[in-house]
This record gives sequence, structure tokens and C-alpha cells, in this order.
Amino acid sequence: MTDLATTPGFKAEAVQRQSARADRRLDWFRDARFGMFVHWGLYAELAGQWRGEPVAGIGEWIMQRARIPDTEYQQIAETFNPTDFDAAAWVALAKAAGQRYLTITAKHHDGFCMFDTRTTDYNIVAATPFGRDPLQELAEECAAQGIRLCFYYSQTQDWHHPGGDGNDWDHPTPDDAAFDAYLQDYVAAQVRELLTNYGPVGLIWFDTPRRISVEQSRQLVDLVHEIQPDCLVNGRIGNGLGDYGSAEDQTIPGALVEMDWESCMTMNDTWGYKSDDDTWKPTRMLIHQLIDSASRGGNYLLNVGPTGSGAIPGPSIARLREVGAWMDRNGEAIHDTRPGPIQDVADVRSTVRSGVIYLHLLAWPDGHSLSLPVVEAPVTSARLLVDGTPLAFRQDGVGVTISLPDAAPDPDATVIALTCDAAGAGAGSR
Repeated sequence: MTDLATTPGFKAEAVQRQSARADRRLDWFRDARFGMFVHWGLYAELAGQWRGEPVAGIGEWIMQRARIPDTEYQQIAETFNPTDFDAAAWVALAKAAGQRYLTITAKHHDGFCMFDTRTTDYNIVAATPFGRDPLQELAEECAAQGIRLCFYYSQTQDWHHPGGDGNDWDHPTPDDAAFDAYLQDYVAAQVRELLTNYGPVGLIWFDTPRRISVEQSRQLVDLVHEIQPDCLVNGRIGNGLGDYGSAEDQTIPGALVEMDWESCMTMNDTWGYKSDDDTWKPTRMLIHQLIDSASRGGNYLLNVGPTGSGAIPGPSIARLREVGAWMDRNGEAIHDTRPGPIQDVADVRSTVRSGVIYLHLLAWPDGHSLSLPVVEAPVTSARLLVDGTPLAFRQDGVGVTISLPDAAPDPDATVIALTCDAAGAGAGSR
């Protein structure tokens, strides 16, 4: 096993607190394995361009990358009218993909609030011609369609509020007292609204802890748990106080990790919408990333970046439907599973649940058989998950050898189910 805190691509500040590792409140998260991330805000209206010129970097950082004065950035709200937004369609797409939770940006680093808040008029209801609360509509649809609603919230960086971090082109960096007042009077009030006005919330996805202190992180964690005891807090609250660990962006650990964790990934190069980003990842890569995450004890949070009109881009929809088609055939090997006993074998991953070991073959082996290291539990049957075809196998003290058809039944990843004569078939279960 690998300790998340010492794995390349992970920061010790974003790990899971020790006491949460046996916390049953995380069971839904452990079972979900797959979620939708949504980066959506005023930056989507700009689509990666400022004053007619493309701005390098990820779309939601355009205000910072282009050094856009806050007074000018605020004017985008005057024309932000995403009439193509359809909460029912968004949630239905997540469900069709096999995603069990949806995490949307309530407030990103630009400081614009994508929800109805009493703390500021700088929000989608008060400041735009749209005049609706998309988070409320998503809350209703998530409840109706059985998807857990979760909120992203930038607690430290805020390029609009003078007490927040990150905007060094408009005003001086706030001193510690101003930053603490921002957290106590503004951030805490908005987190309270998010946890009070939208029904049950699965988790709050904080980000970029930066200079937040241990005590400030703890106060936010305590606030979340006070209002909604079952709501989780991700590792990016900082200072090792999260309910689960958060990998660095676009990072999946290369080995089994000894705590609960989540990796967030894009389908192209950006999180927020950019009209010129056409570097779409193939669906097969996304499926393999999902498998890698589940087999190593983590969750896979896959991003969409809706346009300024509120539409999810077509290539994102197509890929999610293709992943969903694979999940329709193989979802039982992802949902409700824990890491399986086969680890560190090239092109083979494993998950386990209810006495069944699922072998995920990322590439089809040469020859007509697959040989694996020792599986401690006695194997009683082997079958292709896609259609139930039984497979001949041999188990001895050396390992398990499974006879295979000539070609892979599933070109993206074929799953073999091994039924075992033991209650806990997986060494990686927790």
C-alpha cells in the first residue's frame, strides 16, 4: 500500500484525517466511486478570450491570467443569461454515465456566487438577467433522480472580495486580520447558506488552502458537521483535516492507497469552458482512469465545463454516454466495490465485493490464458461479466490461470468475475 501523504502528486495538507478512515459516514462515498464535476461561472461567458484575444491556461482562471480588473470582470454578469441550462438534463446525463454524485462550483476563485445568497449582490440571481438559482434547480433534480448534490467552494482564494487571497493586481494582499474576517463573516455565512437552503449535501469540495491555518480549517470543518453531520469535507480544506484525501488535479496514484481519496480529471485540457480547447481524451482513457481509481481505493470525479449559455459541450456528452454504456455492462465491478487483491500487475486491475473478485483487463493478453499471482480465497467459478460466459480456470499454490477467448469481448476493458468461496475475497477491502 501507498501512503497518500508521501505519494508523488499528493500534498500532505490534503490527506484524510486519521479518525475518518473507519467512519461509516463515508460509506456512500466509498460505494459511489464515480462522480461528475461541474466548473461553471462567469468565466464560461468569456470562453477563454479577453478583448478578442485567446488567454493561455485553464478557462476558470482567465480573470487572474489576463489580470482583468475586478470592476471590468463584474460587467460580464450584466449579459450572463444561460437560458440553455437544464438541470434535469444535466442530472440525467450524470446518471446515464454511472455517476452517483454531482459537485458544482458554488463559488470559484473569481468570487462570483452561482447561487442565491444574502451576503452579496454579486450572485447569479441578483446580478444577471438570468435571475434564477441553478443550484436550487439542481438540488430538486438530484433529489428526484437519486444523485447526491455536492458543492465546490473556494474558501481561500477570492479575486472579488478584498479579504480573500489571490488578487494582487487590484489591491494589496489582505493582512491576517482581514483574511480571518473574510473567513468568519463571509465564507462561513455562505457555507451555512449552502448547507441550509438546498437540502442534504453530500460533501463540500474546498480548494487551494494556501495560508489557511489549522484553526481556521478546523472551524470550517466543524461548521459543516454542525449543520449537516453527514456532509463530508474534502482534503483541500487543508491541514490534514479532510474527511477524505484529495489528489492533485489530473493525478491518479500508481498504487493502492491506504485511505479514502478522490481524483479529479478533465476530458480535455481545461475545467471551465474554452471554445478553442479541442484536445479531447479518448473514452477508453477515461474508462481506464475510472478503473485505476476504483482499484486503488479512490473515487473518480470527471469534469464538464458548460458554456456561457448553460449547455454541456457535445464532446463531453458523447464521452459520458460512452462511459455510461461501458458502465451498463460492467458497473457492478465499479460501484459498491473495494480494492481487490490483484495489485501491481501490468494491464490488470482488480476490485472486490460480496465474495466476487473483478479482474479488469486493460489490454488483452497474448495467447489464450491469463495467469495471476496467488488469490488466497478458493475460486469456485470464473465468467465474463459482459455476458456471463463461463471460463475454465485452474487454481494452485502458484496462482490462478484463466482460459480466455481469442479476442477481447470489450475493446475498452474486459471484466472477468471470479466467485470465491470466502466472505472477504479481497485483500484490499476496508
